[in-house]
Amino acid sequence: MATNEATVDWLGREQEFEYAGSVAGYVTVLVRLVVGYWFLMSGWGKFAFVAGEPFSAAGYLANAGGSPISGLLAFVAETPWLLEFTNFMIPVGEFLIGLGLILGALTRLAAFFGGVLMTLFYLGNAEWAHGYVNGDLLGLLMFVLVGTFAAGRILGVDAFLEETEFVQQRPKLRYLLG
Repeated sequence: MATNEATVDWLGREQEFEYAGSVAGYVTVLVRLVVGYWFLMSGWGKFAFVAGEPFSAAGYLANAGGSPISGLLAFVAETPWLLEFTNFMIPVGEFLIGLGLILGALTRLAAFFGGVLMTLFYLGNAEWAHGYVNGDLLGLLMFVLVGTFAAGRILGVDAFLEETEFVQQRPKLRYLLG
């Protein structure tokens, strides 16, 4: 059975805790579900059959002038095949990341790709007039929490997947689950 026990070293003192059956477990699941819903709905709203028109990131990419990665974003906007790939992957990626988190399936993998997207959004938006802490940074931190605490092992499909013989024989797969 998958465990949610951790041992941490806090200032030279080893501390053990188990969070699956505590309030922390419920909060972890709640964060996973809220972030999953956020991304699922964000991706869903960008699909052409929902929005009424195809999603285009061209304007966002071309107008990220104050961004530390504006060169990369401009390159993507100016490269037709890369722009089309981006226009396809943003809605599909957001939707699949959200679905994975809601189901608790391949949770760490979903959290990793969600973190990658949030890092790009954070650096791309660069709305730091009021400081470096903004919604994009907080979204990134939520993905870090979900992935770190293996939130899919609590009330998620990953708990069942880890019990399968396939995963038992390949323990490295547990890094994608959780």
